[in-house]
Amino acid sequence: MTESSTTQPMGWTESLRTFIHPRVITMLFLGFAAGIPLLLIFSSLSLWLGEAGVERKAVTFFSWAALAYSFKFVWAPLIDKLPLPFLTKALGRRRAWLLVAQIGIILAIVLMGSIDPATSQDNLMFMALAAVLLGFTSATQDVVIDAYRIEAAETRLQAMMSSTYIAGYRLGMIVAGAGALFLASGMGSEKGHYVYSAWQWTYFIMAATMLVGVVTTLVIPEPQRQTVDKHHYATADYLRLVLVFGCAVTGFALTFFYGSDVFKAVTALAGNDAFVGFLVETVHFALAIAVAVLIGWALVQAGAVNQAMAKDTWIAPIADFFQRYGLKTALLLLALIGLYRITDIVPGVISNVFYQDLGFSKPEIATAVKTFGVIVSIIGGFAGGLFATRFGVMRTLMWGAMLTAFTNLVFVWLAYAGHDVPVMYLAVTADNLAAGFASAAFVAFLSSLTNVSFTAVQYAIFSSLMTLLPKTIGGYSGTMVDGIGYPGFFIFVTLIGIPVLWLVWAVGKHLQVEQSPSA
Repeated sequence: MTESSTTQPMGWTESLRTFIHPRVITMLFLGFAAGIPLLLIFSSLSLWLGEAGVERKAVTFFSWAALAYSFKFVWAPLIDKLPLPFLTKALGRRRAWLLVAQIGIILAIVLMGSIDPATSQDNLMFMALAAVLLGFTSATQDVVIDAYRIEAAETRLQAMMSSTYIAGYRLGMIVAGAGALFLASGMGSEKGHYVYSAWQWTYFIMAATMLVGVVTTLVIPEPQRQTVDKHHYATADYLRLVLVFGCAVTGFALTFFYGSDVFKAVTALAGNDAFVGFLVETVHFALAIAVAVLIGWALVQAGAVNQAMAKDTWIAPIADFFQRYGLKTALLLLALIGLYRITDIVPGVISNVFYQDLGFSKPEIATAVKTFGVIVSIIGGFAGGLFATRFGVMRTLMWGAMLTAFTNLVFVWLAYAGHDVPVMYLAVTADNLAAGFASAAFVAFLSSLTNVSFTAVQYAIFSSLMTLLPKTIGGYSGTMVDGIGYPGFFIFVTLIGIPVLWLVWAVGKHLQVEQSPSA
């Protein structure tokens, strides 16, 4: 994006025509490639490990493999600055990194499929390492795709590109979720009748589906660079930078994992209270981050890396954001980014438990939420992109904020109605339509805030911040339901969406993200 993201909203005919723009269609395939890996770390892998007889606590440990998604902003600067030998010259900066990430994803999925977790603890450890590799490479792919999308087309196409990306992502998740379960079940593996070869070939087939992304990467054009790097560094400088990054990551990992027993003991002394446990783990995590930052800072100060290069890589993107928008507007933007999806993510954490508590069966939940709901969210995404293109991003953001907040009231109705399938489908429709609509506009909004000089790192920071607070609060959704019941919980979630409306209005007053149709 350019520093000024002001655009003239288009008419309906021109807005609809953007659906068939080559850049917009490209994002459908890249979104599909991005949607494949996530569930192969989470739900599909959890069912595989469960069928293999792995203990529940060990199964949940594997969720740490996806931490890379939350901290991708840490190495995103390297993607912006670090050229890859031979590939960058042959394919360009973005496509080179995209191809490497996709090859890494395929390799990680094949490695996971080659390991039978039921045979030994060593195999379980190797499976965990392969899952971490999958988390890291898929998060890297997300960073590059986001940067490619922002740089590949002008602002007026971003909303529709976001919509097709979300649609492709959802389709990829269906293939890696329901598709993988169907394949494994069809090849004979079930709870109580574990068949390793069924899961092995399922994961091999999932690896093959990533060829959609590889082919797309090879045929699409590299986005034209709108800026030129001010500094040119030697290969040795880049290698030293990667080494410093690796040392910092190692310090984080060692501090986090070897400190786990100490912090668990502190939580146990407090009677395993949930709130105390949360505070203790927050301190635990913050300490690991502090150690990583300290190691990186010390190595930079010691001359292990070019100091100007380190500043250009990690400090300059953040400084640029505050310089372009000013302190007040920048803080408003960060507040909006951190809170916009709160009324969507927080209730989503407990939604499946809510349906179960109302007496809905697993097939009813799977049909309504995992199939029908996904289709509705895709429709909502296209509607959000179309409205953002036609009426402007900020106006669509406001509509999205109102929809995601007030559609939670339908769940209040469902909570009182109980096991009522029509009301359930109404709630699922309202929830997914609103979420898809708001997400498409929000992704376009985040894209408009980035500077093309720091595309990957700035968008990675925004997308990580977007889910941090909502997921944290969502972790307490069960406690809130125990205290105030489901109707009270969904009313609370609706109310916390009201400040978001003010934030959208306040940000709109400070930014020229759009022009009114009459301008």
